[in-house]
Amino acid sequence: MKYHFVEHIKAICNIWKEEMKMVVKDQGVLLFLIIVPLSYPLLYSWIYNNEVAREVPVAAIDLSNSAMSRDFLRRCDATPDVDIRYHAGSMQEAKELMAQHKIWGIYLIPADFAIRINRQEQTTVKVYCDMSIMLYYKALFQTATNVSFAINERIQTLQLHLPTSREEAIATHPLTFDEVALFNPSGGYGSFILPPVLILIIQQTMILGVGMAAGTRRDKCAAASTGIRQSPAHTLCGRTLCYFIISALVSLYLLVGIPRFFLFPALAGLRELVCMCLPLILSVIFFSISLSWLVRQRENVMLMVVFASVPLLFLSGISWPQSAISPFWQTFASLFPSTFGIRAFVRVNTMGASIHEISSEIQALWIQTVLYGLLAYLSTREEIKSR
Repeated sequence: MKYHFVEHIKAICNIWKEEMKMVVKDQGVLLFLIIVPLSYPLLYSWIYNNEVAREVPVAAIDLSNSAMSRDFLRRCDATPDVDIRYHAGSMQEAKELMAQHKIWGIYLIPADFAIRINRQEQTTVKVYCDMSIMLYYKALFQTATNVSFAINERIQTLQLHLPTSREEAIATHPLTFDEVALFNPSGGYGSFILPPVLILIIQQTMILGVGMAAGTRRDKCAAASTGIRQSPAHTLCGRTLCYFIISALVSLYLLVGIPRFFLFPALAGLRELVCMCLPLILSVIFFSISLSWLVRQRENVMLMVVFASVPLLFLSGISWPQSAISPFWQTFASLFPSTFGIRAFVRVNTMGASIHEISSEIQALWIQTVLYGLLAYLSTREEIKSR
């Protein structure tokens, strides 16, 4: 029995060695399994490293031309989010600036702005935003709202004629609140979008690499890299070992190194990451090997992955609430390891969840590992039979 065990190990190691040689020699497979996972996160992180939109260019139309209107615009311009870059004389002029993408919003102060305030009447400031970029809309609208609250408070204080500042604070803010931003203190877009993207990179690059390798084998119509007919179990174990080593190193770089290097939220401990990554990597590998049976040419897998990447991000329940997704699409999303991997990693790394709190996601990944492992074995057996 010991002799047979050693022979099995040798057969698996031979497959692993040949698969590793193929990965290193094949430029396409090497690109998707190693180079893309190493470079893409750097690109995304540098793009989103500013986290929030600052100094959004705005045009102001001050029809009032009063001290109060100028004070409103000066307060808006003093915030870090808005830069009043142009003072337009009319709405048409401001629209032309927006059409040329020189500005992303317009503040319109009516002619009776100061008159209505002095009469103790309610007035308005119109805010026009380019809704094609939501971050700009948030910066413009939130700035105008905060400045209007501050001016309202000052007007109310002047009308009350209270003797102390403490009484003024109580009168203007009888009910106050403390705003605490949980899990994303800066409200940054990078801290929000990067964790799911990292998990999706692990899955999609593995599908690309494994699929391209399968296409290469079919193009060459070879029995194996060694020319020797191996058993399905040995072949599957050898390939899995090869891709597991690569994916484990890439996951360490993506999930541990990138968030800490770019100062994104990184609350996950080593124990939580290992418990999450082990079934995630195995399920992704088996899922990729199962899909590779459908790949007849190297280029086909690229079309399949490019088409699926954005929908999988939406279906994960991160960019759109999971409760708002229909049961059909939730069921469809549960077919992909990235869905449970994204949910688990966001909760662990961004929210500081424990292993117990992501146990449902870990169980789902282990179930996928078993099911896709069986499919990968069957597809490998059919591949060997068809040679």
